[in-house]
Amino acid sequence: MTSPDPSPGHAPSAGRGSGRRAALTSASALMVAAAFLFATMGVCVKLASAYYGSGEIVMYRGLVGVLVLAVLAHARGETLRTRVPGMHLWRAIVGVSALSLWFYSISGLPLPTAMTLNYMSSVWMALFLIGGGILAGGSRIDGRLMASVLAGFAGVAMVLRPTIEAQQLWHGLLGLLSGVLSAMAYLQVTALGRVGEPESRVVFYFSLGGLVAGAVLSQFTGGLHTHTWRGAALLLAVGGLATVAQLMMTRAYATGRPLVNASLQYLGIAFAFVYGVLLFGEPVHLVALGGTLLIVAAGIAAASLRQDNQARVRPAETLPPDIEP
Repeated sequence: MTSPDPSPGHAPSAGRGSGRRAALTSASALMVAAAFLFATMGVCVKLASAYYGSGEIVMYRGLVGVLVLAVLAHARGETLRTRVPGMHLWRAIVGVSALSLWFYSISGLPLPTAMTLNYMSSVWMALFLIGGGILAGGSRIDGRLMASVLAGFAGVAMVLRPTIEAQQLWHGLLGLLSGVLSAMAYLQVTALGRVGEPESRVVFYFSLGGLVAGAVLSQFTGGLHTHTWRGAALLLAVGGLATVAQLMMTRAYATGRPLVNASLQYLGIAFAFVYGVLLFGEPVHLVALGGTLLIVAAGIAAASLRQDNQARVRPAETLPPDIEP
């Protein structure tokens, strides 16, 4: 959101300008904090996977989100009733599938690798945009957008080759698929925004879907496990960190610049690298590090080019923030 341009001959007031700068600074701080919390959540997921299956972790993460958002909605006097239950159902199916695959990949991959593969969603969205243009009979393809997609896939090859062992390949492929599904979920969030659904309601029904789907999935993956104090604390941390991070990120995108926020989001990968080295003793391969930087650059470029394309085609519409599915 930006302030309207002043009319000719009138300079913007100092108070208005300083207020806008403060809002942008606050949005950037919220984005950095959200990236840190998502990376910390990844640590808790990795630790919790020693006690629970991925379905259980998704279930309890959804349970915490449902409770927190229901309390917030009640405190604000908001309703959770929706006119488009079918759209929320599809968003929940795609988003929860992406979340489950991501949690599963975290359990078997180095933390920064799993996060990098999931953060490929921006590149996948660019690929969807190219494919949509071709199917719509577009006269030409944006070469810059195509280059960002190819750079992203080159980065994936660099990340996977030095860090994934043969027994981890399955986790790597599912982590990559989680990024594809995340991109689809973001597109559905866009559609929900266009029909007037607020972000809190979208996140509530996504959390509700995670609660239900996780409970069903856990029955096919060993059932529910008994709790220990450490395990229960980790589950609570996963749900709490994810919910707070999503609320922070939503606020940041409501008050800040989308491209700046999308760029700061990738700090989550940097935080994951630090966590991986300090907590799990994961080695840092220079080739994998270069691939991660390439994916980050490709994601930022793709977000920028998508924003430019939408500004030309639909000035009033923007893609949703690239957040956790």
